[in-house]
Amino acid sequence: MAERARVLVREKIAEAGIDYLRERFDVDVDTTTPIEEIIGRYDGIVIRSATKLTAGLIEQGTRLRVIGRAGVGVDNVDVPAATRHGIVVANAPESTVVSAAEHALALLLAVARNVPQAHAALKEGRWERSQWGGVEVAGKTLAVLGFGRIGQYVARAALGLGMHVVAYDPFVGKERFRELGVDRVETIDEALPLADFISLHMPLIPETRRSIDAAAFAKMKDGVRIVNAARGELIDDDALIAAVESGKVAGAGLDVFAQEPYDGPLLHVPNIVVTPHLAASTDEAQDRAGVIVAQQVAAALEGDVVTNAVNIPVVGADDLRLLAPYVPLAQQLGRLAMELAGGRADRITVAYLGELAEHDTRLLTLATLHGALQGRTDQPVNVVNAQLVAAERGISVSEERGARARFQRELRVTVVDDGHEVMVAGTTVGADDRPWLSGALGFQVEIELESQMAFFQYADRPGIIGRVGTLFGESGVNIGQMGVSRNEQGGRALMVLTIDGEAPAELVARFQAEGFEDVRFIDLR
Repeated sequence: MAERARVLVREKIAEAGIDYLRERFDVDVDTTTPIEEIIGRYDGIVIRSATKLTAGLIEQGTRLRVIGRAGVGVDNVDVPAATRHGIVVANAPESTVVSAAEHALALLLAVARNVPQAHAALKEGRWERSQWGGVEVAGKTLAVLGFGRIGQYVARAALGLGMHVVAYDPFVGKERFRELGVDRVETIDEALPLADFISLHMPLIPETRRSIDAAAFAKMKDGVRIVNAARGELIDDDALIAAVESGKVAGAGLDVFAQEPYDGPLLHVPNIVVTPHLAASTDEAQDRAGVIVAQQVAAALEGDVVTNAVNIPVVGADDLRLLAPYVPLAQQLGRLAMELAGGRADRITVAYLGELAEHDTRLLTLATLHGALQGRTDQPVNVVNAQLVAAERGISVSEERGARARFQRELRVTVVDDGHEVMVAGTTVGADDRPWLSGALGFQVEIELESQMAFFQYADRPGIIGRVGTLFGESGVNIGQMGVSRNEQGGRALMVLTIDGEAPAELVARFQAEGFEDVRFIDLR
């Protein structure tokens, strides 16, 4: 009989999780022995936040095949080191969805009915019924900004309370909104004047950082109430304080802050309800994390799909040797296609042409989705959970295969949003397998993919190339490479550039003034 795998449970998790592991493996619960003395004995380890698995410790875990983190983050694990050693790292990001959503709802109701203020007054001996009466939520409009798993849970609960719900999330397919009975809005600005209540569930990316600022508050209804149990930096604190003090915002509920622990002016505004980042702090969430991570560890040790892995999934050795150089290409093409599509997708199709069509390409499809969805959701996206993230957002994903291609191996990514289709294609070139763009927006083009790209569509006419170079030169931006393609002489043309550094925002307006149909500066980092 084969030796049973051994698992070390290093920190306290739910007994149900330990029982699940013991049914399958030899399990030791040891929270005291110096970890460096014992880590080499185990095939799997389960930790929470207190255990730091550094590159040195991982090096000593010569038998390790999986690290399970019972919680959302993996900041205490050297993931690159684990990946280099072929160790799957898995966590339990969905464990806190219910708790986080319920806390947002608790804040919403507390703000609507002034529960903390009335409680404090009565505790101090003041019977202040008229001052803290509040408003009903039934019949009111709730704007959910960010429609991932937590936002969708909040929306369902709000509908049950008799609220009308509108939601914004450019990375969730239209069908998911319809399924839940929620009205989809195209922009945040469209949602703001509709809302009596606002609940924030957006990821923290450059576009959303402090996006709820003075200009946003000015677009809201008078007397709006806002809840943030997502990320503190979504809101401009000074603008919120001013809006509450002016009466524009009737109340706010905050569980997160730009800097934590927080001790600042938000704590001293009477109509702002605050809690110290409690959204995930329930017994059920902690227990759920233990069970989920136990299931992930078992899947890794038994050779099943590890749905919450945060590093590269296991594929066949032969396929991996051929496909590995195409993983960064797939990620870049996915990101490029999504950017050119305006950041929206109902459907993503990945086509494998030539020799690629003969191999197990699931890893490349996941890498494509990773690139397309990275930074666009309220949760971390990796090459394993990307398919699930896309499904949760109502984005259909498909693969196609074909023997004919311009190159020996070619990959094409097509993003479709509301009938509008964007296709890009690529391959690798050279002994070092550099990612190469072979087609975009209906044009054949050949140029190396780099971190900063520029795309121009225009009517083919003399002098365009020189004018582009001049405008970039006047802005102090160096052009690295250039590729030009046209459908016919005097017809439409596409120019693709790689540039050294970011282009200033005003450069787009200058090109548009010169008559270019479409100008895109795209960051593929």
